[in-house]
Amino acid sequence: MRVVSVNVGLPRPVAYRGATVQTGIWKHPVAGRVAIVGDNLMGDRQADLRVHGGRDKAVYGYPSEHYPWWRARLPETELSWGAFGENLTVAELFEDRVRVGERFRVGTAELMVTQPRTPCFKLGIKLGRPQIVKEFLRSERSGFYFAVVRPGEIGAGDAIERVHAEPESMTITELVRLGVADAIDAATLRRAIALPGLAEVWRATFAKRLAD
Repeated sequence: MRVVSVNVGLPRPVAYRGATVQTGIWKHPVAGRVAIVGDNLMGDRQADLRVHGGRDKAVYGYPSEHYPWWRARLPETELSWGAFGENLTVAELFEDRVRVGERFRVGTAELMVTQPRTPCFKLGIKLGRPQIVKEFLRSERSGFYFAVVRPGEIGAGDAIERVHAEPESMTITELVRLGVADAIDAATLRRAIALPGLAEVWRATFAKRLAD
């Protein structure tokens, strides 16, 4: 497992349905070492902190192996590293093998898996394909968010080492399926709510569904 590319970007204004919105989804690869400062990589920011960034979504990772699949379906779209808004394009780290609460050493930093990525309409703006949000979720190629356990520096080529496993936790793929399910049994909801390291917004969503 390794880092293929480190990608950062600052918010920019873009046109959307006759208005202007701010988005930080445009990321570009950077060379050399990149420091994690607080809940951001140096040179990276999010536009709407109500739904992006913060502790539980500090660093977004996306498998490089998904790119050929998307390129076959989006032949007219340029898909270079960072195209999906990820900070880390990674290799050999997949949604069905990554569990919430697991921690990884990446460069000199330590990161913890917190949740899948559920994209907003801005991914559709970026790729020029409004329906991509539904396609993205159906594909189960969501990528995963990390919280920062220990700051450090990260660079392309760095090894990714699992330093803490959570064998009883749910995988990112399992959470994606729960997130789009029309009905979830109470036992599964309780298990999800209790997952160590789960992003608080997901925990609250599952708790609400259990209470309803």
